[in-house]
Amino acid sequence: MGMAATESQFHVLAVDDSVIDRKLIERLLKTSACQVTTVDSGSKALEFLGLQEHDKNHTNQPCVSLDNHQEAQINLIITDYCMPGMTGYDLLKKIKESASLRNIPVVIMSSENVPSRINRCLEEGAEEFFLKPVRLSDVNKLRPHMMKTKCKSHKQEESEIIVTEEKQASIEIAHVVPSEPPKETDTVQQQQQQKSQLLREAVNRIKRHRHRRFSDLAFPAILFIEITSSFC
Repeated sequence: MGMAATESQFHVLAVDDSVIDRKLIERLLKTSACQVTTVDSGSKALEFLGLQEHDKNHTNQPCVSLDNHQEAQINLIITDYCMPGMTGYDLLKKIKESASLRNIPVVIMSSENVPSRINRCLEEGAEEFFLKPVRLSDVNKLRPHMMKTKCKSHKQEESEIIVTEEKQASIEIAHVVPSEPPKETDTVQQQQQQKSQLLREAVNRIKRHRHRRFSDLAFPAILFIEITSSFC
């Protein structure tokens, strides 16, 4: 199987304490081109999902069957209702109470047709309630629910990419240091230096031309007066 085909698969977590039922649902899901992970209890399902640690007092080896990639995203959980310890209904409640897992579709299956039990699961957020033995026609009903998680996952990835790009753009803008405008003190100093230079030139010109007529010295004298008055 190629990489593209593997990435396009739906990943289903199947929970059932019955080995026979686990094998059956696993075969049906694989027939529908789904990637399957099976566990034999609700607590192990939560452990696989990262919601809680496995029961340390459990002496048996964990019965977890991983189909290729455990790190793949779970697109749907299908669980038996009647299981020792944590029931399928309890597992459903914990998943729906979790902020990180509540969007994963959950389907309940049971060998007992109890309307009150079915209604309670549907009211708690279950997408479907199947009667055992589960058939291929039942499994085919799961695809629309799994498609929802795929769409949400793609939208979330796009949003994360956009946020990352915006943060990167903000960082780049922050690193651009704008050129500082000339300080007011620098401008005043430059003007004073220019005036001082003109003043010195006017004084030197007057000193060089003392023997000339007044009309010849009128311009530097006037310049000298204007410059000195500007300092007042």
